[in-house]
Amino acid sequence: MSADSQERQRRLPAGRKAQLAAYVAETGQVTVGELAERFGVSIDTVRRDLDQLSADGVLVRTYGGAVSLSTAYRTDSAVDQRLLLLAEEKEQIAELAAPLVQDGSTIMVNGGTTTLALARSLRQHRDLTVATNNLLVPGALPPTAIRDVYIFGGAVRTLTLTTIGPVSFRAAGGAELDISCDLALIGVGAVSADGGYTTSHLGEAAMMQEMISRAARVAILADSSKFGRRLFAQVAELGSADYLVTDTAPPPDLRDALAASGVEVITPG
Repeated sequence: MSADSQERQRRLPAGRKAQLAAYVAETGQVTVGELAERFGVSIDTVRRDLDQLSADGVLVRTYGGAVSLSTAYRTDSAVDQRLLLLAEEKEQIAELAAPLVQDGSTIMVNGGTTTLALARSLRQHRDLTVATNNLLVPGALPPTAIRDVYIFGGAVRTLTLTTIGPVSFRAAGGAELDISCDLALIGVGAVSADGGYTTSHLGEAAMMQEMISRAARVAILADSSKFGRRLFAQVAELGSADYLVTDTAPPPDLRDALAASGVEVITPG
C-alpha cells in the first residue's frame, strides 16, 4: 500500500480504528494524548474510538487511555498497572459491596485493587475490625470507620503488595489464636461455571481459601472481565460464596451455575 493510500485509510474511521487497535496491541498501554498526536485527530475522536473498541472487546479502556487485552489479562501484573484497569467498574463494585459490611463487625480482605477500592468505600461505617494481607488497605481505610486493623504476616510479594503466609495470629506466649470474621471480601482472578473462583498464585489461593473458611459470610468481588476464565489455582467452588458482586450480569451459563449454587449476584440497578 502506498503512503498516500495509507494516509487516506487513516482518515477513514474504520481504517483509523483498525490501526489504532493494532497500535495499542503492539504498545500494550497508551494515553489518549499519545494516540491523538500519532493519528492526527482530536482527543474527543480518540476517546470515541477507544470507547467503541472497548465495547467491541478489542482492548480495555482505562482512565486517560487504553491497554491491550494481553496486558489487561496478565494475571500477575504489578499493582500500579492494575490500578489503571477498569477503575470505574472496581469503584462500582466497591460501592455495591460496602452495604454488606455491618457496623461493629470483623471483616477479612485479601489482596487486589478491587478490594482496595472496597476499603476506600467504607466511609459511612464505624467500629470495624479489619484483617488483611493487602498492604495497601490500611492506608486506604477511612480512619473514622476503624476500630482495629491487623496485617497477616509472611513473605511480601512486592509485585502485588501482599503478604503470603498463614491466616493466623499468635499470642505473646506463641500459641496460635483462633480467629474468625463476620464477612470475608475476596477479590479473585477468574470466575467460571466449571472452575469456580480461581487465581494465578498458589500462596494467594491458599490464603483466600483460609479466609473463606473462617468467615460466617463470603462476598466474591470480580469485574465482568473475569467471567468465563479459569486460572492456575482454584480458590473455591461457586457455592462457597454467599454473594458475587460485579459490574454487569454474568453470561447465561455462569448465571445459571451461580443460581444453582445459591449465590446471590449483586449488580448495578
